[in-house]
Amino acid sequence: MSEPLTLSFAKLTSAPKGAVIVLTDETLAFGSATQKLLKGADATLTRAFDAERFKGKAFTGVDLLAPAGLAAPRLIVLSVGKTAELKATDFLKLGGIIAGKIPAGVREASLLVELPGAKIAPESVAEIALGASLRAYEFDRYKTKKKDDTERGPLTLNLLVADEAAVKRAWATREGVSDGVLLARDLVNEPANVLDPAEFARRAQEHLSGVGVEVEVLGDAELHAIGMGALLGVGQGSIKESRVVVMRWNGGAKDDAPVAFIGKGVIFDSGGISIKPAAGMEDMKGDMGGAACVTGLIYALAARKAKVNAVGVIGLVENMPDGAAQRPGDIVTSLSGQTIEVINTDAEGRLVLSDVLWYTKDRFKPKFMIDLATLTGAILVALGQEYAGLFSNDDALAANIAAAGIESGERVWRLPLGPEYDKLIDSKFADMKNTGGRNAGSITAAQFLQRFVEKTPWAHLDVAGTAMSSPASDINKSWGSGWGVRLLNQLVKDHYEG
Repeated sequence: MSEPLTLSFAKLTSAPKGAVIVLTDETLAFGSATQKLLKGADATLTRAFDAERFKGKAFTGVDLLAPAGLAAPRLIVLSVGKTAELKATDFLKLGGIIAGKIPAGVREASLLVELPGAKIAPESVAEIALGASLRAYEFDRYKTKKKDDTERGPLTLNLLVADEAAVKRAWATREGVSDGVLLARDLVNEPANVLDPAEFARRAQEHLSGVGVEVEVLGDAELHAIGMGALLGVGQGSIKESRVVVMRWNGGAKDDAPVAFIGKGVIFDSGGISIKPAAGMEDMKGDMGGAACVTGLIYALAARKAKVNAVGVIGLVENMPDGAAQRPGDIVTSLSGQTIEVINTDAEGRLVLSDVLWYTKDRFKPKFMIDLATLTGAILVALGQEYAGLFSNDDALAANIAAAGIESGERVWRLPLGPEYDKLIDSKFADMKNTGGRNAGSITAAQFLQRFVEKTPWAHLDVAGTAMSSPASDINKSWGSGWGVRLLNQLVKDHYEG
């Protein structure tokens, strides 16, 4: 990963350092501190605005090098458009756009956070900082040759604000969230020859122990003793041993039941004996996007000291096609005791989750369970890459997740479950089979998972379209997006703390 963006906060009256970024609106007016700073550069700005035909349209700007009348080496003017129409998520977007406007060669910049005739709340300023932090991320760990003019180096962004103390307090609740998202992105972006199940578990332990999370790693022998036959069946064709990682953050009342998050962590998915086509198989290093999100989320909750008891459980396996691999037609016994006929070894994520869901339900008796998985290509057919698929056995939980999706900008769309779909996964030889065929592929996968949660409130998020190779956005240019960390942090913050 490139060196992260360094953020600092100071009073609006402080002298800016490096490149200067200022905000305007559709009227091309400036706040009082900005006016004072730009005094003497009026003619330069007028000529620049005319030359660029800059009319103050939302999220458009002008970039001036060595502007006459100003000591700064560079001046970037960015408009927010109609201030009365700004939404909460617009400030996150604004931060990302600001970071994107700073050229790669710039090492320090100062943003004057003020608008004409409109106060920017400390919470909104913190969202700007969060957006900038997320946008500045690049994964370049394995590049040995870097072009100074195109690759981002270390950057310090100074935010000059009206209420420094209040902004710092607001940022303190978001800094850990930013770090959690970037941790999830790092994990998804890593190649599978580096990040095998044992290394993923090691990194989870290293990062999360540092913020007070209790981390427990279960190896192959323990998983065999427990009886996780479905999960172990997926990993038996790999020379890499499987792992289950349990992460516990105890920030709530001692006897309060935890909220639980479960992640699919297929470190690399070849498809097994039902091998995938070669084209695009390299993307299957990201088939652990759900586990990466859960790891980043638990980090975020601990780093911001969330007043909640939370547990994250991730199943880490590699699905490979060697002589020991499970075959289509094999029958495995899950931790629940239910038997599963393996019709397709490439429908492996649900096998991993079945054991981890049952384990989490039995051991922790949580208030709810939410699992995240890059589970089906069918969800891409249904929703593309703008929404994750949401399935749930609990209307209130589903509504809370959907609301958090709107608030955070990580949106979900609820799809149906129902007993009518059960017949598609009934097996002639076992209690169920692991795929119901082409029709309703995402639904039958969720229907399969529902058999391992019993009466526990539960939701399944199919993040195949959002966790990896998702479209670039104003706050993310990375292949691995870290999608879900902000959504579920928002869910916990809004409904389950205190």
